Amino acid sequence: MNTAFFHSPRFLEHENGPNHPERPQRLEAIVKAVKEVGLWDALDHPEFEAAADIDLWTCHTQAHIERVKQLAQDGGGYLDGDTHVSPVSFEVATLGVGAAIAAVGAVMKGEAKNAFVAARPPGHHAESGREPNSPWGFCLFNTVAIAARVAQRDFGAQRVAILDFDVHHGNGTQEIFYSDPSVLFVSLHQSPLFPHTGTVGQRGAGEGIDKTINFPLPPGSSGAVYHRVWGQVGARVRDFKPDLILLSAGYDAHEADPLGGMKLTADDYGALIYDAKLWAEENCGGKLVAILEGGYNLDALASSVVMTLGVMNGQFLDELH
Repeated sequence: MNTAFFHSPRFLEHENGPNHPERPQRLEAIVKAVKEVGLWDALDHPEFEAAADIDLWTCHTQAHIERVKQLAQDGGGYLDGDTHVSPVSFEVATLGVGAAIAAVGAVMKGEAKNAFVAARPPGHHAESGREPNSPWGFCLFNTVAIAARVAQRDFGAQRVAILDFDVHHGNGTQEIFYSDPSVLFVSLHQSPLFPHTGTVGQRGAGEGIDKTINFPLPPGSSGAVYHRVWGQVGARVRDFKPDLILLSAGYDAHEADPLGGMKLTADDYGALIYDAKLWAEENCGGKLVAILEGGYNLDALASSVVMTLGVMNGQFLDELH
């Protein structure tokens, strides 16, 4: 079995307007780099379909869904200053969610060793819609959260761990699972930085207390800092004993990224993925799905995803330079 790579040319059709950092070229750079290093043919490329409203309802209110759908049907527009909906954005976003659902299904059924979802728009800032400020932050639907819920609904996962290493805090994922003891949400993120959430004191509520774990890190944090904190994450994962590990795989903590201020390299991401893969092997039979979030320097994003895929599919780190 190989790593399954979920991608569609349709993901390029979502438009945010000129000079926006979350642009179609992000995926073009990833695909080009994966092919150039010879990984493309080593990966599986399964087919998938768009998510249905019944899947979106696992995490979002009908008002949230209708807001995105209606704006697309009306020809598009801005949800906020940074978050745009084009006429095809609802279709593209639900196809991305469908890719994540298919990835979870393939991994949970043993059809893939693990999986990477190269979709856009990203998702981890999209909250449930219970409050009026969602969707936002470039995100329309919370792909990783829906994937977790569908893993529980359809594929027998009782406990799901979501590990988020995007440079920005995954406020939407945190909000959706804040009182849920069946989902462990862990975030490493730069602080202070948008969306200005994710403090150490935000630990969950009710039965979900201590199932939200935040590691706000100062600007300029190096790979050594991340790896030290990542070791603490591993301990929490082992205590939780998940049936599936999902990664909110954002690459904007790379030292070259224009939206962050961290100092990670592609090698550092490879090391994070190596550990996450090990934790999945130890706790849940290797069931690991990475879902693309941020990463806005094209070269840095492409090299980091290549490293991620190489590690997930079993190549040594030094083979991928």
